[in-house]
Amino acid sequence: MSGASGADTEVLDGILDMYDAFMARDRARFDSHLDADVTTWESPLPRIMTRSELDRYRDERPPAVVAAVLELRVEPERIDVWGDHALARYLFVAVRTGGSVETSRVTDVLRRGADGRWLIVHHHSELWAADVPAQTEAEAEAEAEAVVAVAPATGAAPAAAEARA
Repeated sequence: MSGASGADTEVLDGILDMYDAFMARDRARFDSHLDADVTTWESPLPRIMTRSELDRYRDERPPAVVAAVLELRVEPERIDVWGDHALARYLFVAVRTGGSVETSRVTDVLRRGADGRWLIVHHHSELWAADVPAQTEAEAEAEAEAVVAVAPATGAAPAAAEARA
């Protein structure tokens, strides 16, 4: 992340809580992180969707699709905050039954509300890699160490964070 500050941490904590809510199947808590006028554009969606269109899409999604998700991980790349606006970029990793892994590149645009909470006003997610065998914890740690070792040259040092406790 870019120079972690209190606001950066608040933004990341909100994103992590949102995905923790997904794993807990707590849609109300998940939705509490979304602005009422949020727009969403994800790889499986045919176009940018409004909040009501997103709700309809989720209502019609077969329960087995959600149940197949065993683990979610957020790997922060960069969070920038400008006053009451923030931009979060991260890799989103979903491990599904059978061990398949999907990695998406995500950009969330957030705005701090009057109550001080950060809400997502736009969510963009692009599928980057799918059906990759799940890594063991040791393999993931070795890969993370290799990325950190080259980070000074790229200026980015991603830090993996579990989406749930």
